[in-house]
Amino acid sequence: MKVILMEDVKKLGKKGEIIEVNDGYARNFILPKKLGLEANGKNLNDLKLQNANKERLAKEQLEAAKEFAKELETKTVLVKMKAGEGGRVFGSISTKEIAQSLKAQCDMEIDKKKIQLAEPIKSFGVYEVAVKLHPKVTGILKVKVQEDK
Repeated sequence: MKVILMEDVKKLGKKGEIIEVNDGYARNFILPKKLGLEANGKNLNDLKLQNANKERLAKEQLEAAKEFAKELETKTVLVKMKAGEGGRVFGSISTKEIAQSLKAQCDMEIDKKKIQLAEPIKSFGVYEVAVKLHPKVTGILKVKVQEDK
């Protein structure tokens, strides 16, 4: 019997796959536990529509991430740090501080986990910070670090 899996089943397949299983296994295990549906015409058509919808949503998310990346590249965020004698800096700038400054200054919200610092920012100047917006899209944000007086 052909079955469309509705959930990942260990040693059998992933969600959305069409697999061939014994009739008894399908009737006694897969179908009662709602792990899959019988692969008839209606269910196959529903699966095709769901896959098309998922592809469309993924494409929209990718386009939105590209747009956001373009907008992000035009922005510069100002972050202030305290410094001691001789311009020595106390601590470093964290991704949380960058995210908070971006929200306050540009009214753009980014999760701090998406901001990727190659190395800690421990001195004054302008830095380019990578922001992972989508698995295929990485934007660049300029962070200007100044002395807080």
